[in-house]
Amino acid sequence: MHNIRVKQLRPGAKLPTYGTAGAAGADLYACLEEDAVILPGQTRFLPTGIALEVPQGCAGLVYARSGLACKRGLAPANKVGVVDSDYRGEILVALHNHGDQPQIICDGERIAGINAVCTSLRKGDILMLHLRCETGGKFLSVADERGEIPNIFRAGELVAEQLGAQPETAAFQTF
Repeated sequence: MHNIRVKQLRPGAKLPTYGTAGAAGADLYACLEEDAVILPGQTRFLPTGIALEVPQGCAGLVYARSGLACKRGLAPANKVGVVDSDYRGEILVALHNHGDQPQIICDGERIAGINAVCTSLRKGDILMLHLRCETGGKFLSVADERGEIPNIFRAGELVAEQLGAQPETAAFQTF
């Protein structure tokens, strides 16, 4: 398990929390000085008042809360936001109103979910890229150090085997 350090950037900012012991991800909260109105078809960048220190080799994935998306039509504009391991600025959530009514977000309201995705697959694990042609189309192949081809990508189709990468979980901690 990786620990993700969280820094409160302003008073009243809420740290990410897990709703239940079995929650798949942590909740992110709006940190607003006043309510934010999101008009139909509009996207607003909502501050969370926090910064994350995502470990190298990991990424923070910001995604929609099902209740906001299904009941109120509010979801991240980019579908899934990515927090890179070298980003240290405030986490902003770009919420888009897909509905036909204005929506109001209040300070402290849960506005998105976040998961940290970590893998042991590193740049050095993939040593060679080459293109080759075969009957039926072009292939992009990835070879390991033995010259074996564990992943094959075809136009419109993905056939893949893991390269020994194991996903890991993460926990959020303040600093």
